[in-house]
Amino acid sequence: MNPRRLGVVALTAAAYVTLTMLFHPISYGPVQVRVAEALTVLPYVGQLAIPGLFLGCLLANLLGGWGVYDVVLGSAATLVAALLTRKMPRPWLAPLPPVVVNAVVVGAYLSYLAGLPYFWTALYVGLGQLVACYGLGYPLLLAVLRRPRWRAYLDR
Repeated sequence: MNPRRLGVVALTAAAYVTLTMLFHPISYGPVQVRVAEALTVLPYVGQLAIPGLFLGCLLANLLGGWGVYDVVLGSAATLVAALLTRKMPRPWLAPLPPVVVNAVVVGAYLSYLAGLPYFWTALYVGLGQLVACYGLGYPLLLAVLRRPRWRAYLDR
């Protein structure tokens, strides 16, 4: 990996961690809107976003206080969602994998950790993901798609 590609991965990870920490009160827990999840649409545009999102999520979850479940399962969910997002055939579908994967996976372990019913935890996480991924991420994706220079950085 050349320095430019490594820089894009690092900047993506840094943006994810920064947004998560800036909005810390709403970034963690059974009822959450992790604003940084808006970035999970970026793999649709370029593959370099995938390791950046995974690393950013891993670091943010290390800082979050929900323990090993969040670090391992939450980061794995972000990785799986990013890989699926990369394969989406249309831009409007790009936010869907992070919404579904996080609702199922994060909803499950937060349900266990918080002692809450799975249905409600998955629903709350899914709704938070809808806000972050479709409400914030989809407009971000459309903006990136309209700017070839931005796209080029993510796919080098």
